[in-house]
Amino acid sequence: MGSALPGGKLLVASANKKKLDELREILEQLGIAVVVPAAIGYDPEVDEDGDTFAANAIKKAVAGLAATGLPTLADDSGIEARALGGRPGVHSARYAGQHGDDDANNRKLIEELADQADKHVQYRCVVALALPGKAPLTWEGIFAGQHIATPRGAGGFGYDPYVLVPELGRTVAELSAADKHARSHRGQALRQFVAWLRAAD
Repeated sequence: MGSALPGGKLLVASANKKKLDELREILEQLGIAVVVPAAIGYDPEVDEDGDTFAANAIKKAVAGLAATGLPTLADDSGIEARALGGRPGVHSARYAGQHGDDDANNRKLIEELADQADKHVQYRCVVALALPGKAPLTWEGIFAGQHIATPRGAGGFGYDPYVLVPELGRTVAELSAADKHARSHRGQALRQFVAWLRAAD
């Protein structure tokens, strides 16, 4: 594998350490060696001003390719509550106002869902690949569950302690990393990318 990636290297552009660790872990389990931004002195921060996950993922991937010349994979992801018309959506990481404040974001979602009978939520992830001289490609994964107001579990990050997987009776934060990757929105999207990569070789 690798002929579809010029130079055989793949930069994963994320400024979120927990997300970067998860992306790297899933890709390496699937046989893809990755370059992390810090290893080459690249700052992957961009203004995530798109109104869709795909727009933001593409923007991050294209910026990484432009800055480094390396094939770049980036993701944008978040949680969507059906009762809230899909909110927080692309604003998941900054739902309460400050980017990356998981506690405040979770408190706001709990408050907004408190009087809603429908607790269905789903994570959505779009990964985008930017290659030299080609239009960006994207893949999407969706991982559904039920929102709960009392956190359970110490794994994962973000909204994971508040998302129950009904058929397992556990929250996403109570799943092992392997179980989460096998089911998650991010795992789904990355497996689609790897399938494309293998077919393109």
